[in-house]
Amino acid sequence: MKQPLTVLIPCKNERMNIRLCIESCYRIADEILIADSGSTDGTLEIAREFNKVRVIEREYITSGDFKNWAIPQAANEWVLIVDADERVTVDLANEIELELSRGPSSDGYWIYRDNFFMGHPLRYGDARTDRVIRLFRRDHGRYVGPSDHGEIYIDTRRVDRLKSRFQHYSCWSYDQLFSKLHRYSTLQATQWKEQGKKTSYFKLLVRPMLRFMREYFLQGAILDGKRGVQTAWIAAMYSFTKQARLWSLNQGLPQPDPESTRNGRVSAENDETSQAA
Repeated sequence: MKQPLTVLIPCKNERMNIRLCIESCYRIADEILIADSGSTDGTLEIAREFNKVRVIEREYITSGDFKNWAIPQAANEWVLIVDADERVTVDLANEIELELSRGPSSDGYWIYRDNFFMGHPLRYGDARTDRVIRLFRRDHGRYVGPSDHGEIYIDTRRVDRLKSRFQHYSCWSYDQLFSKLHRYSTLQATQWKEQGKKTSYFKLLVRPMLRFMREYFLQGAILDGKRGVQTAWIAAMYSFTKQARLWSLNQGLPQPDPESTRNGRVSAENDETSQAA
């Protein structure tokens, strides 16, 4: 008998993704828990069309913090976290169903992801080895880590991996991509500043170049053609932007407000005029 499963989908303004995401995991889910952080684009109206869906809502701070709030609210012992831009393939659904039916031997499972860039598959580079712990026992897994890319820690350390993969449609436009890079780099730089970290010439200049070469040549993104060129530069740009933001937080000067100075001067002049009168 299959152990019941809660599929947890964190989201905000995912109208273009939420239906396909829910449909991809609907067969294996006994409960679909939508953790929403303020959708205003019709996402929740679409989600509520499905009778297995339950919605919980809260403000978003960081990804790990938000998911750790949602995980204990799952009705079932086993939880599968699926981001709205991910799809559970038929093979993955079958493998999860089999694992939960025969009695899981572990408390958490790594799942690899097939990543897509602007709708095109990435077959090489860092994307090919992308994996996440997403299937786990509710009471044994929580996110840890200093950024939006924290990972689930399984307290029993009994972790295995599944053979089948998610499909991950991480971005469909550069507007989406830059929005994510802005959020991730800002959060990481802020956390580094709080930890007292500083940037350096090496981190600003050399590390981004090394990141590009690792992605493009050593990890084979060159074989993905023009897609690989872009993803390698994006990886380098992300490395640079985190360090640049850290420098800005530590050493950037605030822009002077000429209106504040002017208003103070005008106020003083008015006082002097009043007193003279």
